[in-house]
Amino acid sequence: MPASHSKAQEAASPGSPGLSAQIAQIRTLALVGPAGAGKTSLIEALLQQAGAIAAAGTVERGNTVSDFDPLEKRAQHSLHAAVVHLHHAGLRIHAIDTPGAPDFIGQSLPALEAADTAVVVINALNGIELMASRMMETAAQRRLCRLIVVNRIDAPGLQLPALLAQLRENFGRECLPLNLPADGGTRVQDCFYSSSGASDFSSVAEAHRALVEQVVEVDAAFVDRYLNEGDVDASELHAPLEQALREGHLIPVCFTSARTGAGVAELLDVIERLLPNPSEGNPPLFLRGEGPDAQPLQALPDPSAHVLAHVFKINADPYLGKMGVLRVHQGTLTKNSQLFVGHARKPFRVGHLFLLQGKEHIEIEQALPGDICAIAKVEDLHFDAVLHDAPEDEHIHLAPLDFPMPVHGLAISPARHGDEQRLWEILHRLIDEDPCLKVERASATHETLVYGLGELHLRMLLERLRESYKFEVLTQPPRIAYRETVASPAEGHYRHKKQSGGAGQFGEVWLRVEPLARGAGFEFVDAVKGGTIPGQFMPAVEKGVRAALDSGVVAGYPLVDLRVTVFEGKHHSVDSKEIAFITAARKALIAAVREARPLVLEPIVHVEISTPEAAMGDITGDLAARRGQINGTRSAVPGVITVQGLAPLAELDSYQTRLNAMTSGQGRYTLALSHYEAVPPNTQAALTSAYKAKDEE
Repeated sequence: MPASHSKAQEAASPGSPGLSAQIAQIRTLALVGPAGAGKTSLIEALLQQAGAIAAAGTVERGNTVSDFDPLEKRAQHSLHAAVVHLHHAGLRIHAIDTPGAPDFIGQSLPALEAADTAVVVINALNGIELMASRMMETAAQRRLCRLIVVNRIDAPGLQLPALLAQLRENFGRECLPLNLPADGGTRVQDCFYSSSGASDFSSVAEAHRALVEQVVEVDAAFVDRYLNEGDVDASELHAPLEQALREGHLIPVCFTSARTGAGVAELLDVIERLLPNPSEGNPPLFLRGEGPDAQPLQALPDPSAHVLAHVFKINADPYLGKMGVLRVHQGTLTKNSQLFVGHARKPFRVGHLFLLQGKEHIEIEQALPGDICAIAKVEDLHFDAVLHDAPEDEHIHLAPLDFPMPVHGLAISPARHGDEQRLWEILHRLIDEDPCLKVERASATHETLVYGLGELHLRMLLERLRESYKFEVLTQPPRIAYRETVASPAEGHYRHKKQSGGAGQFGEVWLRVEPLARGAGFEFVDAVKGGTIPGQFMPAVEKGVRAALDSGVVAGYPLVDLRVTVFEGKHHSVDSKEIAFITAARKALIAAVREARPLVLEPIVHVEISTPEAAMGDITGDLAARRGQINGTRSAVPGVITVQGLAPLAELDSYQTRLNAMTSGQGRYTLALSHYEAVPPNTQAALTSAYKAKDEE
């Protein structure tokens, strides 16, 4: 058995030292940041340095621990969050390797909920990219301790002093180097415990002084000592250092080269000596109760308390079944534990408990607060589920993450007739794994629509269908997630009356529609007086209204941003039934919307384009021709310009092909939904005509 297996079992065995002492020896990290920063390679280097593997694999050879999926090996970048563990100086370190492409942010953001420290990895050659900024911002919002690792310091032509200045400008003056490159980037020089030594730039003494001053600021006693004595031994600063990390008063910066190993041993030392254990970090925000009355709940890293854990990742293997990857926040989770999933009234038994090493599953007896482990073959598990062993905790949940809305759509159908139900089931398994995928059935067109964050996101979904599930599909050109709304108030009325012998159907509804602010969603108001629509039929009225909202009126897209007020109606003591009021409400809403100056809305996206400086004129001109607008430019790396702007998503179909042509293959872009706004009149006319023609077929 490999050494890492035996150590894992020893660390989790009942005969080990006290549980509280074990918790102090746990570190949990999420490595996040842009694609190409070297997160996977850095994890390989850490695993090798700690003796967990004999030799580091490479992304190019497809033999890394965390990129084990065949699609990842072919694409040569991470597509899923993967968990590894290693042992160093008595520590058990859990590290989560996350994808860097914005299309897979649904795998990256949940990893932050499972970690005590967000390790934001930056490519020294590319500088600060969009995903680094997004992850730094999200980690700050979730009150996570943050560590910046500047990787690839062995690359030629670097301007590391400028990059460090850029980090401080973008992320705050709290960003201070714990070490500095030395001897041409072949090693690093510690600046926290040491105040002397040579470095490639800056002064070790000045860096040491800045770090000590930043840390002692959070503790008045140490401030007095520093002012009186002129320095404080860094080995005495553990408590104020952890406080500074928790409060975001210090964001350490480390330098590494995963390829050459420079700074990797020092990074392990930083993880051991400086990064928080589960009792020193800021736990995620749990809430007890629903809606605005929900109360914050503090999870305590107490191994003797009742269990509180959450599932941050689902693996849906077509052969092994569903596996939930979870972080334990409170209590001790053991084999044969009885756990509840969220609101479920019936517990399940933990048959097997695993540590993860990429694709390898290592069985353990127990998991403590701070541990990341996995439970297999429990169908009730789902993403973001809270697991607990106390029935009274059924209303506990995590504060929701702010995921981007999937706006790239694809109409998909099985290649073989009769496989529609199986396609639907497989799609839902894949959506269980990724909160940024969405599937819906378009009632107007009878199409199955899949929405993702970009072309790459949907392409990988199709590859998973073919390779993992051996399921062939047909696709239609990508559909844009248009929406409909109204521009003015209007009223609608419909009487549904059907008599076919015996009891008939009768329901009559008057309603009013009004526009709401963009992004406000939908409001349903019951303003009926005098019982003209009895209370027991009002849910049926709302159901009919929502059915019309879902299917759309003028172009077949969901209706949003409007208030529907039902103010009058009629019923029959014998013939009124729910179906009658569903039908009457749906058709009354359609009538009102047609009179309310309906609009078709299109998604407008933030676009950030990284391009060689020479191609900037072509980029800005092309974006303007696509109804886009430029909001600004910046240059984090000499010779490379980042163009930021807004553009309609519909105009950016297959944009990478166009971008490759303008930049000789060197351009990259990312998209994020900004807002919805009305399409031009000619576009609305075309969409409306196409919908009518399809409806008449």
